[in-house]
Amino acid sequence: MKNLNEWKETAVQAIKDCHNNAELNQLRVLYLGKKGPIQEIMKSMKELAKEERAELGALVNEVKQELSTLLEERRSVLEEQEIAARLKQERLDITLSGYQPQIGNLHPLMLVQQELEDVFVSLGYCVAEGPEVECDLYNFERANIPKDHPARDMQDTFFINVEELLRTHTTAVQMRQLEQYHKEGKEIIKVICPGKVYRRDDDDATHSHQFMQCEGLVVGHDIRLSDLKGTLLFLAKKMFGEERVIRFRPSYFQFTEPSVEVDVSCHICGGKGCSVCKGTGWIEILGAGMVHPNVLRMAGFDPKQCSGFAFGVGIERIAMLKYGIDDIRAFYTNDLRFLKTFKRFE
Repeated sequence: MKNLNEWKETAVQAIKDCHNNAELNQLRVLYLGKKGPIQEIMKSMKELAKEERAELGALVNEVKQELSTLLEERRSVLEEQEIAARLKQERLDITLSGYQPQIGNLHPLMLVQQELEDVFVSLGYCVAEGPEVECDLYNFERANIPKDHPARDMQDTFFINVEELLRTHTTAVQMRQLEQYHKEGKEIIKVICPGKVYRRDDDDATHSHQFMQCEGLVVGHDIRLSDLKGTLLFLAKKMFGEERVIRFRPSYFQFTEPSVEVDVSCHICGGKGCSVCKGTGWIEILGAGMVHPNVLRMAGFDPKQCSGFAFGVGIERIAMLKYGIDDIRAFYTNDLRFLKTFKRFE
């Protein structure tokens, strides 16, 4: 019995000093297993007298029960410690900064379009949109370009069928606006028409089969060429700087008469001559002119009672000049490194 008590104290201390469940299982096998000291003592009991055997048997059962209880309690403590350690190790510290989400920005062409819209809305213009799949009537005929007219060769486009096509210019939206304003009995029109247009063209650094335009139209009483020049001078100053001046050069467009090409003084060299303006000091930015009487007449207006002017600017052209981009294809490659460099507002 003395040896049993000493062995019990050793077992109890070993269980209390155990640090993990693997060691605890080894102690369970060591002390309570089939080859453990409990079983050895029970095998030797047959050599004892009846009274001693009963007393020792009771003591052995007591020790066995006490060790089993102690092992179970220690197992519970170790499991709680393991869970606590795991929680501490895997804990998410919500006080740390999370991943910063990437904030996108508008495409440079959209930035230029919005800037153009802001300029003209400040002058009292409305912004109008129209379908990209357009009727031949509005895209060509109402713009004074009848069927078989040689001017159509310059705007060869993608046809859906004989009468429907991908619009070649947003002039088609102007024609729709003229028709709508006449039906509503309105005599004053001030509208800009931004949007995508399509033409069969070679894809190179300065041409694309798809590009964007922003065209403007003003119709009213006693509208003159000087009004057009004042409007476009205001536009040039807002887009390229207050020091800019413009000049008109005679040109030809089917839907305006007279027609002009508009140049702006180079914003890089200030008109002195550089590689951007090819040494001339001027950069061509758009075409314009007074609305052709035939266009007014086909929309229902009397060209003797009203007049107007129209202009059209390529948004890619403005963006390339404004941001120093030398290849139009960069706008359509969807390269995030390119797109992230453009911000209108800081």
